[in-house]
Amino acid sequence: MISFIVPAYNEELELPRSLAAIRAAAEDAKEKYEIIVVDDGSTDATADIARQSGARLVQIQRRQIAAARNAGAQIARGEILFFVDADTRISSSHVVDAIAALHAGCSGGSARVITDGMIPLWARVSVRIFCTVYFANNLGAGAFLFATRENFDAVGGFDEELFIGEEIYFSLALRKRGRFKILRAPIVTSGRKLRMYSAAHILSRSFSIMIRGTRAVRSRDKLELWYDGKRESHS
Repeated sequence: MISFIVPAYNEELELPRSLAAIRAAAEDAKEKYEIIVVDDGSTDATADIARQSGARLVQIQRRQIAAARNAGAQIARGEILFFVDADTRISSSHVVDAIAALHAGCSGGSARVITDGMIPLWARVSVRIFCTVYFANNLGAGAFLFATRENFDAVGGFDEELFIGEEIYFSLALRKRGRFKILRAPIVTSGRKLRMYSAAHILSRSFSIMIRGTRAVRSRDKLELWYDGKRESHS
């Protein structure tokens, strides 16, 4: 069995499409699977959507991405774990290629990223530059990560002292156990942050985090880009 773990906070708009994509991907890949939605304190219909979809529902009150992923992994029954954000769509090629990579001895992996919908020119340029540098350093995108259960347990899961950037440390830990595979086919994730916040706000917050280092990611303070719950009203 493979387990898909979907952390979610107020994702009633995006979650149905993401769950449908996961289900289609797993069934096209002809894999036995389960979907676990970890509802971390949602105040909208996220939990109801998860139940109605047939997913296993876990509810926590942490408001922390790393904690939500770990909570899902704790009850997962699969020998292979996929972590897919609630605003992200995958395809069968991601499932098939990830499993093949793990069977070939890789410790885990991720995939390149593209955003959905229209985003401003500055955002398109910034995303292209960021992705070029980030994936050249063989690091996993938080929106989509995979590993064997054995390797996940061996590295201790996601670091719950971190409120963002936990995927970087997770990638680095897995790389110590074997090759970390970045799949060629990109996943599709929401570009809402790039539509809802100004360039000045995003770039200033990003620069502040780079300057302050790990001090900046050990608290939700000034991390509203990830934690204020701002959502679009339509797809």
